[in-house]
Amino acid sequence: MTTGVRRRMGVEERRQQLIGVALELFSRRSPDEVSIDEIAAAAGISRPLVYHYFPGKLSLYEAALKRASEDLASRFVEPQEGPLGSRLLRVMRRFFDFVDDHGPGFSALMRGGPAVGSSTTNALVDAVRQAAYDQILSHLRVTNPPARLELVVRSWISLAESTALIWLDGRRIPRGELEVQLVHDFAALAAVSATYDEEMAAVMRDIVKDEPGDGPFSDLVVRLVALAS
Repeated sequence: MTTGVRRRMGVEERRQQLIGVALELFSRRSPDEVSIDEIAAAAGISRPLVYHYFPGKLSLYEAALKRASEDLASRFVEPQEGPLGSRLLRVMRRFFDFVDDHGPGFSALMRGGPAVGSSTTNALVDAVRQAAYDQILSHLRVTNPPARLELVVRSWISLAESTALIWLDGRRIPRGELEVQLVHDFAALAAVSATYDEEMAAVMRDIVKDEPGDGPFSDLVVRLVALAS
């Protein structure tokens, strides 16, 4: 008979474990409601030992939200293959996977709060938004976006954020419908802007030329025609 021996973790390994434990707790409750004692208990260590790896509650929360923001930013990474509408739909599904799995943490990241300094939170959120913006531009094959295109893309990213936050408050609309609707919203914002600007019109023509008849953008056209008839 052998006796199990607990393996001693290195400093960085223990830090990463604590961040993971904190994120797991944040997926169920807001960071403001999670105590260091709870994190220590979930990690199987003492409260003083948590402070050995993180100088304070704030530093652990910042590290956890930083990892969450990096994970969220990665949800916008998509191979540049196939029609844009289908790519955006896959992005929205991964985005809502994150929102669904980390609701309170997502809300804390996007809304900020007393647990994390506003400047740190704002920097993390800005990094996510910029990563999403850069990804969308890469899919549009645009390196120097005209002003209206920048407005469309940044407005759409903000819309996705606010839609997710509202959805978390009761989940009254089926998630799958919102994912499709947000893809439609992108097409609608781009189409409206295209009526005002030739550069945007060129971008819009490039978007729709490869869209299949059963894609999400084509579905929007069908819905609009049905609404008008």
